[in-house]
Amino acid sequence: MQREIVLVEGAGFCFGVKRAIDIAFDVAKIHKKGVFTLGPIIHNPQVVEKLQELGVKPIEDISEQNDIKTLIIRAHGISKKRLDELKSLGYEIIDATCPFVKKAQSIAEKLDSEGYQVLIIGDKEHPEVKGIFSYAGQKAVVVSNCNEIPILNKKLGIIQQTTQPLSKVKEILNAIINSLSEFEEIRIFNTLCNFTAKRLESTGKVAKDVDIMIVIGGKNSANTTQLANLCKKMGVKTYHVENTQEIDKNWFKDVKKIGITAGASTPQWIIDEIIDKIKCL
Repeated sequence: MQREIVLVEGAGFCFGVKRAIDIAFDVAKIHKKGVFTLGPIIHNPQVVEKLQELGVKPIEDISEQNDIKTLIIRAHGISKKRLDELKSLGYEIIDATCPFVKKAQSIAEKLDSEGYQVLIIGDKEHPEVKGIFSYAGQKAVVVSNCNEIPILNKKLGIIQQTTQPLSKVKEILNAIINSLSEFEEIRIFNTLCNFTAKRLESTGKVAKDVDIMIVIGGKNSANTTQLANLCKKMGVKTYHVENTQEIDKNWFKDVKKIGITAGASTPQWIIDEIIDKIKCL
């Protein structure tokens, strides 16, 4: 059967992830030993494995290694306290934190210094949010849905995890604005990544017009999971895969049109491999 494959525009690496990966590979060319990333540099096991082959290893606890010379900070960033500690230990620190995340950290710190309570819209367990939270002061709160909105201070500063869906952000902002009379001042900063929003929009357009969606990316990647959830909510049969080994030919029985999208941590070579496999089924 002749099948049509539609690849979502902008699928794969976003700017921040590509920048972090380029930094890591460049460091691997210069330093052959003692190079580590604090946690996986991005949420993609295949990329992490390739870096390990070049001598760049992920590590969670620096006390487990005595040969650390260079530490690369992952794209999600880390807490302010942790960064200061690492600098004090004398390691060469190479900061590959996404510039959009850096922007959110900077705004959070400024809002706190000006006396605002910082509200972060996002997942409090996500590494990026934990890092941003550390810059936001002791009064900061993280909110992931309208049911979690606590009693807030009169002066409120609002930022977002960079990969949050715009629809969720609007819902929470509307809930806060509906109680506007309770506040003296609200400042809202847009710290969303445009790339993420555009890919969600493009994925939704493709999902409307295909028989099946293949979503490619790490199972622990928040933005890849968002893409898969979006497709499922739209009612299209959806499969979230990391590599070609997970592709099942039975998925494509009587399927004429296939949509393919990929998370921000998914390299082009994995997308190409999966497309080639599907073409051969």
